[in-house]
Amino acid sequence: MGTEPSPEAKQFRVERSRFEQTVLLLQGGGALGSYQAGVYQALAEANLHPDWVAGISIGAVNAALIAGNPAEKRVERLREFWEAVSTPPLGVPYLKSVDIKDDFTHRLVNQTRALGIMMFGAPHFFTPRPLSPVFWPSPDADQLSFYDVAPLKATLERLVDFDRLNAGAMRFSVGAVNVKTANFAYFDTTTHRIGPAHIIASGSLPPGFPATEIDGEYYWDGGLVSNTPLQWVLDSRPRLDTLAFQIDLWSAHGKLPRNLGEADVRQKEIQFSSRTRAATDQYKRAQKLRIAFASLLKDLPAELLDRPEVKMLAAEADEKVCNIVQLIYNAQNYEGIAKDFEFSRRTMEEHWAAGYEDVVRAISHPEVLQQPDKLEGVRTFDWAHYRPQ
Repeated sequence: MGTEPSPEAKQFRVERSRFEQTVLLLQGGGALGSYQAGVYQALAEANLHPDWVAGISIGAVNAALIAGNPAEKRVERLREFWEAVSTPPLGVPYLKSVDIKDDFTHRLVNQTRALGIMMFGAPHFFTPRPLSPVFWPSPDADQLSFYDVAPLKATLERLVDFDRLNAGAMRFSVGAVNVKTANFAYFDTTTHRIGPAHIIASGSLPPGFPATEIDGEYYWDGGLVSNTPLQWVLDSRPRLDTLAFQIDLWSAHGKLPRNLGEADVRQKEIQFSSRTRAATDQYKRAQKLRIAFASLLKDLPAELLDRPEVKMLAAEADEKVCNIVQLIYNAQNYEGIAKDFEFSRRTMEEHWAAGYEDVVRAISHPEVLQQPDKLEGVRTFDWAHYRPQ
């Protein structure tokens, strides 16, 4: 059963003419990705449909489900995917969160389900290889992994209309890393014909998943270099006034670990969240400089305008503004080390509801949807730490 539209979400149907484009940026994070599906449902109900969706890893899968379906079918397809990959094993009914009375039990149930995923895979997503690569290594790069992702390819082909995705009505981008060169690559509908392989490549995290071959090159998960597509979007030309919703699945802020399990979780959080902050800070400073020079350029005497250094700066100058709304999943204490591969139906519903509620809370603040003034240039919003634990 899907999340029902709340009165608050219905209240905030937004006129999108304030910005030239609305962009949805989806980070990687495995099973945490159902949070992004809840985010999209609330945005759609508020009439905030993106003009451009960009993703890394599981964010690439969610992005394809959005861009590859008509507006009225997107939430339905997102739910179909997440219900498929979180199907309880052997048809056993799943325990709802209200049936679990304390964090210890919740953690035990989660870890038991995660162990089942490690052993048997996630339905319609990935399955374990019958022969472990530890004992029977393959010389083929697309076989060198613990799991086979052929089920994901079949699922994408069933749920995503690739003709629609490539038609260009909504721009679509996914990022991956070239295994041999370590160069980051973006596959974008403005430059590529996107197929299932581009999406799978973006989530090919070793050693669980194999490298994915595209045009003779092999790619791994984009999160190995940068877990957010923010920089790609902000550096693209022509620059436009932008309302960007950046959906991160790993929080930069966390507690000091008390055991090895918490240390492993914290290491992942730092690794996958740090580039987001760096990209945002760099863009804010760069855009202020662009705006400052665009203003100064109007007052320069004519004899200076032909100087090479002025022309170089003029090519970078613009007065575009941007709001970056950061929605960051704040994991519950009981989720622990398995939170990115615990694909249970109960946890999926928890993540979905959290994403939905965070958007409703964020867009209830009118300043989120108002353009910053030219001097400010870039405004960021982050309510990640206000959802009660």
